[in-house]
Amino acid sequence: MSLQFKVNGKAVQSNSEADTPLLWVIRDELGMTGTKFGCGAALCGACTVHVNGEAVRSCQTQVGNVAGSNVSTVESLGAGTHPLQKAWIKHQVPQCGYCQSGQLMSAAALLSHNKNPSDADIDAAMAGNLCRCGTYTRIRAAVKDAASMMRAA
Repeated sequence: MSLQFKVNGKAVQSNSEADTPLLWVIRDELGMTGTKFGCGAALCGACTVHVNGEAVRSCQTQVGNVAGSNVSTVESLGAGTHPLQKAWIKHQVPQCGYCQSGQLMSAAALLSHNKNPSDADIDAAMAGNLCRCGTYTRIRAAVKDAASMMRAA
């Protein structure tokens, strides 16, 4: 059975079983390696993508559940051009970098509906994303800075 959906605005199809995690379809079938495998249990946030604008954990989202949907991965933010990416660099957020695609996608979901988030808003939106390097204060500062850039644009 062929499942059809869009990834970053492009129509794709998957021949995987409907219960295959979306993460593996994105990485293995579509060859998009920005989305990372972390824990496999939706606890760390490294695999965060958007499905129809909502942040979801792709390791626990079955590809059959996204048929007909719009999926956005970290690649949809561009190559260093998105305000979040600029703020991440400015605030030197990435250290090991492994969690960053999930962090960016969770932050992008927040900023898509909250243009001026408070610390509490940011903390709540980012709570499911773990950073082994502990750059949480830098992440919060970068989200605020990106929000400011987006409001000014």
